[in-house]
Amino acid sequence: MDPKATAELPPSPRNQARRGAADNPHNRFERLRAIEDAEFAEHERVAGDDAPRRAGPPTRYYVDPSRTLLSRNESPDVPFDVSLNPYRGCEHGCIYCYARPGHEYLGLSAGLDFESKIFVKQRAPELLREALASPRWQPRLLAIGGVTDAYQPIERRLRITRGCLEVLAEFRNPIGLVTKSRLVTRDIDLFQELAAHGAVSVHVSVTTLDPALHRILEPRTAAPSQRLAAIAALAEAGIPVGVMVAPIIPALNDHEIPRIVAAAAEAGATRAGHILLRLPHVLSDLFEDWLARHFPERAQKVMNRVRSTRGGRLNDPRFGSRMKGSGVFAEQIHQVFELACRRAGIDRGERAPLSTAAFRRPSGPQLSLF
Repeated sequence: MDPKATAELPPSPRNQARRGAADNPHNRFERLRAIEDAEFAEHERVAGDDAPRRAGPPTRYYVDPSRTLLSRNESPDVPFDVSLNPYRGCEHGCIYCYARPGHEYLGLSAGLDFESKIFVKQRAPELLREALASPRWQPRLLAIGGVTDAYQPIERRLRITRGCLEVLAEFRNPIGLVTKSRLVTRDIDLFQELAAHGAVSVHVSVTTLDPALHRILEPRTAAPSQRLAAIAALAEAGIPVGVMVAPIIPALNDHEIPRIVAAAAEAGATRAGHILLRLPHVLSDLFEDWLARHFPERAQKVMNRVRSTRGGRLNDPRFGSRMKGSGVFAEQIHQVFELACRRAGIDRGERAPLSTAAFRRPSGPQLSLF
């Protein structure tokens, strides 16, 4: 998809310098490759950190013309078979994000393009209402934000995720949601409507409690303290809330597992899940480049540990293995996580069972069209 062929929304006023990726690696589906000017690259290498840096690209938003919203999943590795994502691409800029390679299907790069060219599904609430109103829809868990964060910065302005939640609360269809943003607390009123019917579960992702690591690993996300505050606010409002310790990066943040689980439990989380880092496609090059820039002294160790959890590779795409990994270090990480959950008195699992018993198709002029 050519972004120039779609309508463009006003650019983001946020600071453009804080990015996760350093450049745009080659799109594996494209035959032509852009090569950086060698003279400029050598100047940066010799001058080091004192050299003037090129400003990061501005964030631009494009209208996604998709005519359907819900995605079907056939993977046995995730606990849902239907999901929705209001946005494609994510301004959060997390360097490890497994969704990055998806931007290559749009003719873009998984690097800076992924975090600076965001596609917005403005008609998402309308498309969702149409889908739920159809007699073909059988009430079931609907996952929100399983690919890109439904509460990334532009949501504060566009309120597309909130529009979808309003539809879901009206139909009382159960949802599971994962986010890194404190903006999730804005929609507590809608979560409470669903919680009254046992139809909602929210997980807040906490990757690290170290502010310094957070700033470079997840440059445009809420600070760790804000995520814990979001867990506390959701729990106080009676919303079933858990923590996702993900991704766990061997030799980088795995030592934080007990502290993260304990802090989340203290804030009010009742469940915890975890996922081991995986690096599909170009993500391996992006992550390795990021390590070389920020942690050159331990880059080789981290990459070797990742390989040790993936059968000697950087990614194992096999069902049953891709989320958990294998080998001694992977098993050690799982054991540490389970022990941390027991000590914190928190359930180990991604989300609580949700109910479809209260699902309804409201009648009225809006639905008579369908």
